[in-house]
Amino acid sequence: MANLSNIKVKLLNKDIASIIINEPKTYNALSFKNLEDLIKAFKKLDEDKNIKVIIIEGSGKGFSAGHNLKEVSGLKKREKYQKLFNLCSKLMLQIVEGKKPVIAKVHGAAFAAGCQLVASCDLAYSSKDAIFATPGVNIGLFCSTPMVAVSRKINRKSMMQMLLTGEPIKANYAKEIGLINNQFPKSKLNNEVLKIAKTIASKSSFTIKIGKQTFYNQLEMPLRKAYVYTSKMMTKNMMAMDAKEGILAFLEKRKPKWKNK
Repeated sequence: MANLSNIKVKLLNKDIASIIINEPKTYNALSFKNLEDLIKAFKKLDEDKNIKVIIIEGSGKGFSAGHNLKEVSGLKKREKYQKLFNLCSKLMLQIVEGKKPVIAKVHGAAFAAGCQLVASCDLAYSSKDAIFATPGVNIGLFCSTPMVAVSRKINRKSMMQMLLTGEPIKANYAKEIGLINNQFPKSKLNNEVLKIAKTIASKSSFTIKIGKQTFYNQLEMPLRKAYVYTSKMMTKNMMAMDAKEGILAFLEKRKPKWKNK
């Protein structure tokens, strides 16, 4: 598939695609250009009817160190800072609001906006040597936008410790507090993530799309409203061809043949 500057997109099989941040010299920094190209890549894959799962990873020594501080220090003007942080937020929202499940495959460091990117993904898996941090406080810049995503995945005390100390946490602790799903030896990470992606890709993409949308929407609702909303969404899902096929296949003890509608 196409290459977009430092953002490489490749097919891993017919229904799984990988987005690779390929700028190891900046530790895969989320610069203006890389953010714009990541948004384009996610949008393109989200509209591709053949793609069912998206994996995002970094090249070189690690996942992503977050914003490019050389670029940030040169911006100077308030409107330019605002534009950068708005663009970063747009990427995170694209991942959450997109139709396809997104898996972060992490090795090395995922810091600041890089940690935000991991937290924004639906699932996240790392190598055992991966480390995660919201270290902005160390340079006088509190990680306010990264904490939006991370604080929605982990508890408040763990979040505040990361934010207030700026110290990195190891993969085993990141799993313990819910920032990642699991950790694996580096040699096994690729195969384990691909295995999970294949499992998800074997489901109805229509059902997954409805489920992902419903999950994030109901999180922000009061309990009663959430039940009203999810009941409507389950009814919509139940009326779909794939739900009828799935139930029939279960009763007939055979594999379902998804129409993805």
